[in-house]
Amino acid sequence: MTAPTVKHVRQTGSFLVIGGVAFLVDAITYNLLVFWVTGHGPLFTYPIWAKIIAIVLASVVTYVGNRYWTFSDRHLPHKWSRYIAFAVCNLIAIALQLGCLAFSRYVLGLDSVLADNISGTFIGQALATVFRYVTYDRFVFREQAPPAER
Repeated sequence: MTAPTVKHVRQTGSFLVIGGVAFLVDAITYNLLVFWVTGHGPLFTYPIWAKIIAIVLASVVTYVGNRYWTFSDRHLPHKWSRYIAFAVCNLIAIALQLGCLAFSRYVLGLDSVLADNISGTFIGQALATVFRYVTYDRFVFREQAPPAER
């Protein structure tokens, strides 16, 4: 493999590992908040709020993991614009996940553990992950030239 191909494979692999960890954070947090151990958690009647909390926690994991592992080889000066781009990308990704969960809950009338995990966690997370990979690479962790040496 050529150097750019190896770099892309490494980058994609580390992104997927970080995504897997974030997936677990999202799924565990959501299921504890909505279903707990007894079938009805503290936010059972508020699944959208539970999903928002779960996604926010998972988003912290994705930012830290992707900044310091997936895109660690990029020169990324500290800029507020990067945090804003990250927030905007994640708001859109959150909307994708919430849309899947809301459709299942409020249009299809499905509110079981299985239905919520398929719609909000698996399908929603898959769509959001593809969206995040493309947008993080292009907008959030975009390669910038290092400052010129004097």
